[in-house]
Amino acid sequence: MLKDVMGVIYTGENDANLRELTMMRAIAALPVAGRYRVVDFLLSSMVNAGIRNVGVIMQKNYHSLMDHLGSGKEWDLHGKHDGLYVLPPFLTRENVGVYSGTLDALRSNTNYLSRSKQEYVVLCNSSMICNPHMDQFIQFHMDTNADITLMYTREESMMRDDMGTYIQVAEDGRVTDMEVDPTHPTHNNTFMEILILKRDYLRDLVDKGVAHGHHELSRDVLMPMVRDGNGRVMAWEYDGPAWRLDSVQGYFKFNMDVLDADVRRKLFSDDLPVYTKIRDEMPARYGENAMAVNSLVADGCIIEGTVENSILFRGVRIAPDAHVKNCIIMQDGQVHSNAYIENCILDKQAVIKRNARLIGPNAYPIVIAKNVVI
Repeated sequence: MLKDVMGVIYTGENDANLRELTMMRAIAALPVAGRYRVVDFLLSSMVNAGIRNVGVIMQKNYHSLMDHLGSGKEWDLHGKHDGLYVLPPFLTRENVGVYSGTLDALRSNTNYLSRSKQEYVVLCNSSMICNPHMDQFIQFHMDTNADITLMYTREESMMRDDMGTYIQVAEDGRVTDMEVDPTHPTHNNTFMEILILKRDYLRDLVDKGVAHGHHELSRDVLMPMVRDGNGRVMAWEYDGPAWRLDSVQGYFKFNMDVLDADVRRKLFSDDLPVYTKIRDEMPARYGENAMAVNSLVADGCIIEGTVENSILFRGVRIAPDAHVKNCIIMQDGQVHSNAYIENCILDKQAVIKRNARLIGPNAYPIVIAKNVVI
């Protein structure tokens, strides 16, 4: 049955609050948890549910995301029929590679939607990290005979002032009210930007929305539909762990949360594996005086100093007498001897020279951009 469902991931969220981390890449391509990218989680959820046709709509700074996804081989999306479709921005004189919203992005990729043969579409954004049973979500939609089904969570940490979409859900699962970017949310159900509907219905909604000068799916299409009651909009609750990567603090919090073994067990459950691009490396090597406490250390690392409560990506080097605490160090980063860093995020190939001291506040970690030497 799930062969009749396709997936679309829109990677065009506003990333200004992530500063240096998204200067050269989309949020979907952000490295997380030692070896993954943000896009891996929802892409893996779709694959685990048997979805075999997935389109990833790109925006500016999409090269690292294209490089990561490749042919889709790691997600088993490289067969003769269907597979992974990378959809770069459709550049014209008017469109400079930045869509104004989800409706514009879908409108520009009408050909892909028309060409696909599946009856249903699971549509999602890429700034959320979660690992839902997508097959249960799809089954709920079909069982309730809904026009559209939204995925939501009651996780309080997902709520934000002035940002996000929040819904009121009746006992029968019907969405009775919706608010977009409220100053203070009055409903405690956060819409996770994941929804399912029929492909033809989506094309119809996109055409009508764009024809009326609309850009946003939630504000311009879903909210009036719920308010006027002219569509059967249902909601399915996701009760697993979820994070919203909408700021440096949100990114830092997710990675620090993953250091907790219970959180890892819930997010990376045995029946819902998360796939990612493989890079063959030697196992991590620890020197005689090395010490690593409560940390995730990827392959290819060489540790000769002290690492605590930190996440080290592939190929990171920690020199003798260097001390790393509460930090995220991306691929091929280096911390030289006698350096001390705490509450820092080092992007790829960043280097901290010997005797340097960098201590950021816990609530506002220091971000060192890619290839920077300090």
